[in-house]
Amino acid sequence: MAKKFNNEGYADPTAFEALNRIEQEEREARYRPIVYICSPFSGKEHENKINARKYCRFALEKHTIPFAPHLLFPQFMDDNNPKERQLAMFMNLIMLGHCAELWVFGDKISAGMKQEIRKARYRRMKIRYFTENLEETT
Repeated sequence: MAKKFNNEGYADPTAFEALNRIEQEEREARYRPIVYICSPFSGKEHENKINARKYCRFALEKHTIPFAPHLLFPQFMDDNNPKERQLAMFMNLIMLGHCAELWVFGDKISAGMKQEIRKARYRRMKIRYFTENLEETT
């Protein structure tokens, strides 16, 4: 932690400000916001899982912590069971509330993705849109 006084006890505001600025930059460099990865799952599940992994890697390289529930929950839940699908969507929306941003990937917006986007808008979250080729759109 930066000190306002030098070793001789005199105020040293220039060094204090410089050291504070360095410490702040170091804190910011360690910060990684959690981003919710929103992309299709149902339909072409194998291809969609591959894409979701690619999107997570992209988000990781953008200095974030990616969270893609559609890579996690299907490992122990049945997406074809309507009750479990509904529970998974409920859990998705709960987890969305713990994320700083929603990143939407691809040109096709599924019904589940629409729910996630709607909830993010309601919460006034930052939403970013990307193509399948990882190019940001407006």
